[in-house]
Amino acid sequence: MVYYLIAFVLFLIDQGTKYLIATNLELYEQIPVIGDFFLITSSRNRGAAFGILQDQLWFFIVVTLIVVAGIIWYLQKVVKEGRRLLPTALALVLGGALGNFIDRLVMGEVVDFLQFNFGSYTFPIFNIADSCIVIGVALIILDTLLDGRREKMKTTSGVSGTEGNE
Repeated sequence: MVYYLIAFVLFLIDQGTKYLIATNLELYEQIPVIGDFFLITSSRNRGAAFGILQDQLWFFIVVTLIVVAGIIWYLQKVVKEGRRLLPTALALVLGGALGNFIDRLVMGEVVDFLQFNFGSYTFPIFNIADSCIVIGVALIILDTLLDGRREKMKTTSGVSGTEGNE
């Protein structure tokens, strides 16, 4: 199925970029890409987004296994319904979740390296897997909003059609 291929390709890109960072940069070494705004910074995270829940490895492993199983089940369901946006979004989340899962399983921590600075504020350093998860979740929200809108339009057009027949 094409959606598993998408997830696998994203997983490979994530793992490949993390490997390049881990093997070519010292921890906390930085490479400016766009001045001080965007830097490649070798970092490690033993927690979740924004460094929360530090050193809760088994929690993340168990939660990720449950989430991945749920995504695979739901992906099968929505593909059968002929939907496209939602399965693509789920593939993004799946690829990202597996990318960070493997890091935690193998190294006990996640390799992060994308750093953005907005003036004196430094956004928490993240990686490709994190980006996939965030974009996937945003697309899931978009799909939900669009689906709600489609349902509302069906209901409205169904009511109008019924009124015209009376």
